[in-house]
Amino acid sequence: MERLIDKLLDLRLFRSFKVRTTPRWIILLLDMLIVLFCFVATVVADIYSMHSVIAPSTIILNAFLVLAVYFLVTYISKSYTCVIRLSVIEDLYRIFMAIVVSTLLLAGINILKLAITGVPFMKFWNILIIGALSFSIMMIERLCIKYLYMRMNSDTKGRKRVLVLGTTFSSVLLANALKGEIGGKFLPVGLLSIKSGPDNSEINGFKVYRFDPLKMNEIFAEQSIDALLFDSKSYNLMSSGFADYFIKNDISLLAMNKIAEFEHKENRDAGISTFIKEVQIEDLLGREPIVLNNTLVNQHINGSCVLITGACGSIGSEIVRQVANYGASKIVLFDQAETPMHDIALEMKKDYPSANIELFMGDVRNRERVEEAFDKFRPRYVFHAAAYKHVPMMEINPTEAILANVMGTRNVADLALKYDVYKFVMISTDKAVNPTNVMGCTKRLAEIYCQSLFFDAQRRGKKTQFITTRFGNVLGSNGSVIPLFRKQIAAGGPVTVTHKDIIRYFMTIPEACSLVLEAGCMGSGGEIYIFDMGEPVKIYDMARRMISLAGLKPDVDIKIVEIGLRPGEKLYEELLNDKEKTTATVNRKIMIAKVRTYDYQDVCANIDNIITLAARGDVHGMIYAMKEFVPEYKSQHSRFEAIDKEIEQESRPENPDVNQPTAE
Repeated sequence: MERLIDKLLDLRLFRSFKVRTTPRWIILLLDMLIVLFCFVATVVADIYSMHSVIAPSTIILNAFLVLAVYFLVTYISKSYTCVIRLSVIEDLYRIFMAIVVSTLLLAGINILKLAITGVPFMKFWNILIIGALSFSIMMIERLCIKYLYMRMNSDTKGRKRVLVLGTTFSSVLLANALKGEIGGKFLPVGLLSIKSGPDNSEINGFKVYRFDPLKMNEIFAEQSIDALLFDSKSYNLMSSGFADYFIKNDISLLAMNKIAEFEHKENRDAGISTFIKEVQIEDLLGREPIVLNNTLVNQHINGSCVLITGACGSIGSEIVRQVANYGASKIVLFDQAETPMHDIALEMKKDYPSANIELFMGDVRNRERVEEAFDKFRPRYVFHAAAYKHVPMMEINPTEAILANVMGTRNVADLALKYDVYKFVMISTDKAVNPTNVMGCTKRLAEIYCQSLFFDAQRRGKKTQFITTRFGNVLGSNGSVIPLFRKQIAAGGPVTVTHKDIIRYFMTIPEACSLVLEAGCMGSGGEIYIFDMGEPVKIYDMARRMISLAGLKPDVDIKIVEIGLRPGEKLYEELLNDKEKTTATVNRKIMIAKVRTYDYQDVCANIDNIITLAARGDVHGMIYAMKEFVPEYKSQHSRFEAIDKEIEQESRPENPDVNQPTAE
């Protein structure tokens, strides 16, 4: 029989008719035909066994009533909507409950008719027989469809053999889904369990392999397994370091988001493989993602006019997208970069057609142009993301760092106060803590200005709230290390790291922007918010992992070269100054830094002086003034270390004259 079926399924005409998912209306129709068949069979059996006579009109009316009840319950319960080739016990339970409810409803109608007319429309045991027969035949129907799909999909040529991580329900469901996918790219050959147990066990027809570091390579080789596949529920395990074993042993890793996508109409033809991707280094950071308080953000942003400076950058553009999702009444994109502004305008028009987007070209250093934007749009929220951020570049061009990051921030902050903006949120960096470079110090100066401006404005009765967010490196942002490593690996190497021991904190762009939004809505003014970014990542280890994830061997296929720290770069980034402390917020991932506060008049005098020196091109005088005002700014691997020594020398007390008489 199996050979006959295989021959039928090998027919070119039959294979050309294959579909990935049986249409739901066909399943519903088949279910109703089964109910009708069971009704007719029960009535016929009853007539022959009891030698009774039933009027054809009565049979037709009873059949209509039975079908109507079963159709209504089946439609409401959606028991016909499951993907049959992926069906599991929960789907059978839904069918069983639909038949039980239908049977009870028919029994209730029967009792009601008996009470009113004294005659039931059907014998009670016939109602039970219809239900029992319907359930049995529906099970047979689904098994047959599942078997046919399995036979049609029996050709495994060209499919990648994978081992599915875990023996939980979701892992088994994932393995079933892959096995049943017609035209799929992946073939599950078993399940990998990290728990102890018998080696010869099976779950739902899949052999269970026990994780043993000494045998894994042998198992993958013997079974010709191409990759280990895991779902979203295993991300924590994989990111905790478990993935390193497979990476070091050149075993490919694949990740899948969710099987629910299978049932989306627009994706049904694409198959499950659409949602399986190669694991990226971002998936293995070992840190829980930040959870955004959607309700809080929605209450603030929805219906408000929002202005975003640096709107075309990595952070700014993501803030634009997230603000659009929350239904801002108007989103003003302020940036000086023409081509990126054009690109994001096209993206927003395509992805957010209902968003009210205003494109405003301008430079934050041009106070008059910034004021035009405030006067025209009167924003309620301002997210200030415009800044120069590359450390080595700002060491070469320090005056531009001051003019953009300090003077630009002062311009936007002053105008936010003048035009009664409700909340001004400045985006800072962990490099502002104990800065060792010009860029970090400019961001610390901007933090100091915004915080002191808030406290001064508050004393004068102003309502604008100034808030700062401070976080580490952003994955995938322009100029960040991961895109650089990917390009270097694609080019055949070498991969360059500045120092073998250098470490950095990392977060994703959406996480960074979620922090900015929630902090902006949560704060009441004067706060510097920091993000619990988990453990820092060693850049050298990240480079090795990325090479391994690319299917190559570090220091064999791709060399890793240490090139030395760049100007202004330090080995260890910090989120807090040693003297700073934090207080908790309602979001355990977000904290408030307790920092030193400054007198606004003193801040203005010092920043005016620094900006004046920068405008004149007096680099030495500008850096000297920055170091005097922010004494924790100590240059490293930079030409400006000489100024630190100069300040230190001048601050030393002169040696006392040894011949000077001492007081008795």
